[in-house]
Amino acid sequence: MAFIKQLFDKNFLEYASYVIKDRAIPDLEDGLKPVQRRILHSLFEMDDGKFHKVANVVGHCMKYHPHGDASIGSALVVLANKDLFIERQGNFGNIFTGDEASAARYIECRVSALAKDIFYAPKLTPMTDSYDGRNKEPVLFPAKIPVVLVLGTEGIAVGMSTKILPHNILEVLEAEKACLEAKAFQLYPDFPTGGIVDISEYKDGNGKVLVRAKLDTSDPKRIIIRELPFGSTTESLINSVEAAVKAGRIKIQSINDFTTEKVEIEIRLARGVYSEETVNALFAFTECEQSISVNLLVIQDNLPVVMSITRIIQYHAQQLQRLLSKELEAEKKELQEKLRLRTLERIFIEEQLYKAIETMKSAEAVEQAVVQGFSPFMKEVGKGGLRQEDVEHLLRIPIRRISLYDTAKVRAEVLEINARIKEINRHLKGIIPYAIGFLDGLIAKIKANEELGRGQRKTLVQAFAKVALKEAVKKDLELRYDRERGYLGTAVGGELVDRVSPFDRILILRHNGTYTVPADIPEKTFIGSGAWWIGVADKEALAALVFTLIYKDAKTGCPWIKRCVIEGWIMNKEYALVPEGAQVLHVDTREQFTFSAYYVHKPRVRITKGSFKAQDYPVKGLKTAGLKLADRAVERLEVK
Repeated sequence: MAFIKQLFDKNFLEYASYVIKDRAIPDLEDGLKPVQRRILHSLFEMDDGKFHKVANVVGHCMKYHPHGDASIGSALVVLANKDLFIERQGNFGNIFTGDEASAARYIECRVSALAKDIFYAPKLTPMTDSYDGRNKEPVLFPAKIPVVLVLGTEGIAVGMSTKILPHNILEVLEAEKACLEAKAFQLYPDFPTGGIVDISEYKDGNGKVLVRAKLDTSDPKRIIIRELPFGSTTESLINSVEAAVKAGRIKIQSINDFTTEKVEIEIRLARGVYSEETVNALFAFTECEQSISVNLLVIQDNLPVVMSITRIIQYHAQQLQRLLSKELEAEKKELQEKLRLRTLERIFIEEQLYKAIETMKSAEAVEQAVVQGFSPFMKEVGKGGLRQEDVEHLLRIPIRRISLYDTAKVRAEVLEINARIKEINRHLKGIIPYAIGFLDGLIAKIKANEELGRGQRKTLVQAFAKVALKEAVKKDLELRYDRERGYLGTAVGGELVDRVSPFDRILILRHNGTYTVPADIPEKTFIGSGAWWIGVADKEALAALVFTLIYKDAKTGCPWIKRCVIEGWIMNKEYALVPEGAQVLHVDTREQFTFSAYYVHKPRVRITKGSFKAQDYPVKGLKTAGLKLADRAVERLEVK
């Protein structure tokens, strides 16, 4: 058994680690889940400037992703519909209506120029073996911007989950610039479906947000939904409206969906109902308003970490400097090598060193002649001297190139290389201005493609209060109490207690001093005759209401008074305010009143009653027994 338990523990931990790191949670460095990373890697490998059938991309990606074509295809469509890193051609579905994309054999895609600018750096990308060991795939892309904030994502792993909201890419780039410039910045969500967002509880990437549809109420007899709240489609929103209508929450005449490239859902209202009074009900009972909890969980250094937007921006500002420095160093090294080769070629040709090899009979002699020929020019060759690969490079120069050698052109090229090396050295010394310039270039490219909708903010940031269900429902139910028969409810004849809504709760204080709060407004329920108090169980109102109970002790018959406030309860649970067997003589909710207790007659006792003021006695807790008013048995009570 111990072995089996150990085996289960080991396997479960490995599975949990795999799901967290390699399936559900994005990595902080490139903001991608593994399937997204493999899709972009496949598109980079296939890129020839033309569109590719999605089916072909999926087939190519299966070399790297071991979980089947369906998961690859759906992930590719979702990533393409972000309209950032994949260009689309064909029907990729509709994010407004929820319509699915056409079959993979009909639609086409290719990697965008923006994706190349942000992700593509083969010399800096760490690679690892694919699952079958036949190919190499990237461990992580060296992303130059915080992609995890731009894309947004959600995922459920073992024991943890992530929910990251998407943000506007231009605003993210501006925030990264501000961080590099040591300026303050703030980022708020921006959703592809538009709508309105309240970020009052959005705590730097965590917490929660309230999202709303954008409603057009200019016509008093109809409401048009122009933009959707994040997470909803026209179909799901219409279904929620129809459910609210069936439940009697709102009254409409018809609902029609005219959505094409833009959202347009028309709600025609019933006779006698107007848009102003229906808006709150739509927010309260349909998907027109939703609360979204956020958890910014990412993988950093192979560990799941809850981060904030500020920390992510700071991390990527530093990463951008590091990546750009590496790119500049790599380019500088290539230029220095190119400059070295151009110098060797110039000496080899201008000094006619190639003529020395014409009489040599063996390869070794040829190489030796080249080395000897360079002896007087070693100062120009520079550090490292003449290497074996340098000799081989010189010997591969064709005769045609030697005969057409243009000294002026080569010297001009050398000047350009030296100028670029000097420029790179300047950028390396001032890497922050260079990084800001890189971000400015990205911003300019995105704005140039603004017709694709990448740069425009779609979601309006606005503060609004969540509509409470009670506020949105009319109090059109008549709660009545038949005092003689003891029945209470909306289908009962008798005195009108109050007008209530289906979401109200009522508190019933019975004749025996017990109280209860039913879970629902009853149609007809028996509470007994002579109930002392029935009213809406509103905690704020009850907190300011003092109940005064005057009761007679079961054993001695002495009068007692108890003053208390009812502040909490559990639905359908019965609570006792007086001791068991006690007889409640009177219940009052006035702050001040007087009453007289008439005692049981005894011979030779002159005092037959006692007068009292309720306000003279303190308000105590619900579980206290109260205070004794007199040591004599009471016969009756008279309240003024």
